[in-house]
Amino acid sequence: MRASRVIMAAASAAVFALVLSACGSGAGDGGDAASTGSDDAATAGSDGAATGGTEVSIRGCTPENPLIVTNTNEVCGGNVLDAVTSRLVHYNSDTAAPELDLAESIESTDQINFTVKLKQGYLFHDGTEVKAKNFVDAWNWAAYGPNGQLNSYFFEPIEGYADLQCADEECAAAPAAEAMSGLAVVDDYTFTIKTVSPTSNLTVRLGYNAFAPQPDAFFADTDPKKANFAQLPIGSGPYKIVENDDQAMVLEKFADYSGQYPGSVDKVTFRIYDSTEAAYTDVVANNLDATDQIPGPQLIGDLWKDDLPDRWGTKDTGVIQVITFSPIDEQLESIEMRQALSMAVDRALITKQIFNDARTPATGWVSPVVDGYKAGACTACVFDPDKAKELYDKAGGYTGTLTISVNGDGGHQEWAEAWCNQLITNLGLDCAVNATPDFATLRKGINARELKGLYRGGWQMDYPSIENFLTPIYATGASSNDGDYSNPKFDDLLKQAAAASSNDEANALYQQAEAILGQDMPSMPQWYQQSQFGYSTKIKSLKMTPFSTFDLGSIELN
Repeated sequence: MRASRVIMAAASAAVFALVLSACGSGAGDGGDAASTGSDDAATAGSDGAATGGTEVSIRGCTPENPLIVTNTNEVCGGNVLDAVTSRLVHYNSDTAAPELDLAESIESTDQINFTVKLKQGYLFHDGTEVKAKNFVDAWNWAAYGPNGQLNSYFFEPIEGYADLQCADEECAAAPAAEAMSGLAVVDDYTFTIKTVSPTSNLTVRLGYNAFAPQPDAFFADTDPKKANFAQLPIGSGPYKIVENDDQAMVLEKFADYSGQYPGSVDKVTFRIYDSTEAAYTDVVANNLDATDQIPGPQLIGDLWKDDLPDRWGTKDTGVIQVITFSPIDEQLESIEMRQALSMAVDRALITKQIFNDARTPATGWVSPVVDGYKAGACTACVFDPDKAKELYDKAGGYTGTLTISVNGDGGHQEWAEAWCNQLITNLGLDCAVNATPDFATLRKGINARELKGLYRGGWQMDYPSIENFLTPIYATGASSNDGDYSNPKFDDLLKQAAAASSNDEANALYQQAEAILGQDMPSMPQWYQQSQFGYSTKIKSLKMTPFSTFDLGSIELN
């Protein structure tokens, strides 16, 4: 049944059914926390636990774009902005359950009209107060087509979004409006949201970084690209960024932070590495305090646990790795070719040999971490070399060398070579790995549609919903639709699911949409990811969230 009222503090069925099954652990009891190599780490403090400390260093990577929340849709920049910003909703670091943060309440009687009331006294890092207009102005700016924000798509459910879009790719003519009709400031601490149609999980989405407020200083930056602001963005989170260059991004605890999720140590440095191997070596040698990735060779035989005795951990996370078909490669257009390339690879063998079973072969496009997951959507993910060769020959084969593009700083060379080797062996084609210098370079090549062949397309959930693994990646024109996939039936099912009157009804419709992906093969699911991490002897305990990010409020030092 449709919930008659949505108040996050009380939790309606329509909103919280997505995640309540994961709830139930009290603060400090471990709950769904990561399994770890030491008892201390296993009982790391949960949200709100802040203990004094000096500073820690964490493996970072090169952001694709300057640090603006609505133009950052990847982990290198997102991990930093998670600490710098606060949003209306915060995701529990153990369960990913949505909890009120900047919002005092979010109410709706029809899942179309929402009233948001803010807590008073929350400050941005420049000392100005967070008010309703800071949300409304930020969201309108992000949705305005000429501003070219990658995360503009997330505001599509709001009434009036279409009027802010460009009529052509060059934006030669101004959009019909500069502000969405579905947003209105009521007073300093209240604003309303009106959606085009019922959007049952809107409140769950509002914890994503794209929905963070922007201070007045953001709009005072006259550069259309907001370059000065993006260098040292001003948020309202527990940490403020004080240095940002190609070597590191340095954060310091915000002294006037008044929220419920403070940081623990005084200073956090995201040190940029060109390879996971170098970061791992530095953690083993205590030259780096934490890394969120363990190189494949160290996973074999659990060598990493020997290298890092009592200072390692694992966490089941909402992360899936996929391989996307380049939309500019005409040889990859046929369904038979895509199915052949998928069925020719033994995912179980790769996850065993490369990752020591620390990855689980994917059977679909949605992570098992979220409610609504259903196994088996990708029938072409089942290893069948004979059928693969039959389909490959039927598709006419691939002329030239098929490339798999990955970022060289992410530890992807080994599995990509293994994937290539199986394609060579089972299909008889030429295959080679194209490793870019860093993640930013790979993303730029993908966004510019310059790469042919195949490329890595991993996804870390933005919010805990089956919808997040489908809409932003495969809906027509979506912000992360790297393969330019488009199917009207798929899009229609997404809209029906968003307007569903119950969680079960929505999940059933989302599952039907995922089944269409199984027919069209817009990408090749590879594996679901259990995240492994390691830390230095300086750290007593550290917790990873279901988003595969470190909870900076959980850090305890020796």
